[in-house]
Amino acid sequence: MPDKDYQLKVLISREEIKNTVVRLAKEIKKDYRGKQPLLIGILKGSFVFMADLTRQLDLPMEIDFIKLSSYGAATKSSGKVKVVQGLKTPIKGRDVLVIEDIVDTGLTISFLLNYLRRKKPASLKLCVLTDKPSHRKTSVSIDYLGFTLPDKFIVGYGLDLNEKFRNLPDICVLEDDESS
Repeated sequence: MPDKDYQLKVLISREEIKNTVVRLAKEIKKDYRGKQPLLIGILKGSFVFMADLTRQLDLPMEIDFIKLSSYGAATKSSGKVKVVQGLKTPIKGRDVLVIEDIVDTGLTISFLLNYLRRKKPASLKLCVLTDKPSHRKTSVSIDYLGFTLPDKFIVGYGLDLNEKFRNLPDICVLEDDESS
């Protein structure tokens, strides 16, 4: 099946993203002063955001990744979350900060936070680059938030559609030619 043609419209520029990453890092550094947090990135979408964020954090930390799946090749969550790749680092008694690119329905992040709580971290917080509350199906408490988004499908800066567009430096609204 050939790829559709898509129109991309910049929603959040690379400069806005950079400034927001710096702001979030300042908030995190203040809260984790004197601690050595474990940052857990949710693959694949968070890797760009997490890389930029960690470079702004001048504090001792460890990094691990977990891979979850609820979308597959679709643009809407299936609602069924599964762990595709687990953590390598024990988290019991650790200060854990989860790094996520987007919270949409809330089902995936709620699943993950409950999964991590069962492992008894000393603390558990959530840092999210983008939030789409209009799609929320379950309540999610976000400790560090970059942007609140409209009800549009977005790509870029790690966010994808079927593994495409992750490399865009801006966050863009994705529209196919049929909806234009």
